[in-house]
Amino acid sequence: MNNLIAILGGGESGVGAAILAQKKGFSVFLSDSGKIKEKYKQVLSDYHIEFEEEKHSTEKIISAVEVIKSPGIPEKAPLIKQLREKNIPVISEIEFAGRYTNAKTVCITGSNGKTTTTLLTYHILKNAGLNVGLAGNVGNSFAWQVAEKNFDYYVIELSSFQLDGMYDFRADIAVLMNITPDHLDRYNYEMQNYVDSKFRIIQNQKKDDLFVVCADDEVTQNELKKRKIIPAVIPFGLGEPTGNAAGVKNGELIINLNQNHFSMSILELALQGKHNTYNSMAAGIASMALNIRNEQLRESLSDFTGVEHRLERFLTVHGIEFINDSKATNVNSTWYALESIAKPIVWIVGGVDKGNDYTMLHDLVKEKVKAMVCLGKDNKKLHDSFKGIIKNRVDALSMEEAVKTAYYLARNGDTVLLSPACASFDLFENYEDRGRQFKKYVRNL
Repeated sequence: MNNLIAILGGGESGVGAAILAQKKGFSVFLSDSGKIKEKYKQVLSDYHIEFEEEKHSTEKIISAVEVIKSPGIPEKAPLIKQLREKNIPVISEIEFAGRYTNAKTVCITGSNGKTTTTLLTYHILKNAGLNVGLAGNVGNSFAWQVAEKNFDYYVIELSSFQLDGMYDFRADIAVLMNITPDHLDRYNYEMQNYVDSKFRIIQNQKKDDLFVVCADDEVTQNELKKRKIIPAVIPFGLGEPTGNAAGVKNGELIINLNQNHFSMSILELALQGKHNTYNSMAAGIASMALNIRNEQLRESLSDFTGVEHRLERFLTVHGIEFINDSKATNVNSTWYALESIAKPIVWIVGGVDKGNDYTMLHDLVKEKVKAMVCLGKDNKKLHDSFKGIIKNRVDALSMEEAVKTAYYLARNGDTVLLSPACASFDLFENYEDRGRQFKKYVRNL
């Protein structure tokens, strides 16, 4: 009997899926069209899992009963099309792992803020003593943890690409931070396709489950009106909360959930800025739903240290503060970064543009930015967009050059902000590499 599972992609999620599939008695074949990292090859060898790199053996892959694909592989890839034509199920690692665990899941998605909210929720639950794992886009592979750990709870960050490969999986608590245009190249440039993708987070939810949503996000609110929603909807926003909801009143963050009432001063939150108030509310609602006590919640919301490469206040050199926001790969993320800084800004921006429209940044840039350093192979679009708004625009072809230029342009009391609004692939391996290089050259100043 054929019980072959083929896995496409040899990164964290693919290797985790391979280990779980093997443990559940399937024969497993892992294939990656690129190079597999040494550490993952070692793991595959240790587990005696058959794999190949820098090619796909199509014949073998299309003989599988099911295929687990990396979220990075688009639907339009020829191999995926072939599998679809043959009606071979193609699923995500999260979908696969979900079959083999009864743990309670808090699943978090959104265009911006999902990593911070995921890590903050995990921090709260872990500090409260719950036996909890961190998975999805952050932490370790969900499947790997299901195979080898015995967690009672998981906090899972989900991208739209992961959600696209999920069918029967059910989130106990689903959190949708916001929806802004991102990755539209993968959705035929149709915003509705992207919205539908995000809303997959509530598929299969029952009426006792929770759907935590932003009351201030227009796209989400319009979509809610069009759908029949089964789980209980718990909104969070910057207005005063009514009913089961989170909000703000007189400088206090307030959460009301099923007769439980929580409040703390916004000034005591570890994460400052409007967007972070949203992140704290969403994490707070999910935690209260899992019966975390108020004192524990207050403590964790005030001592969380944040996320590397996301508005990471890194070093101050001669009175100039350097902030690493390399994770800002879209215009919206950069809007939040600019919005949260009160000092004059020297802004390092640029990279691979995903069809960006910079006009939403114009007002903030006019108000707050004194100079911009354009870091990318092709900065024409940035110059065109900001030429009437900011006189001081300089090009840099390496991170070292960008950091030195920004330092030279800044004065005591200014902030140098790396918030690229673009992907990193022209000059760097990924946004982490970009952020680490930034920190390295700042240290060398």
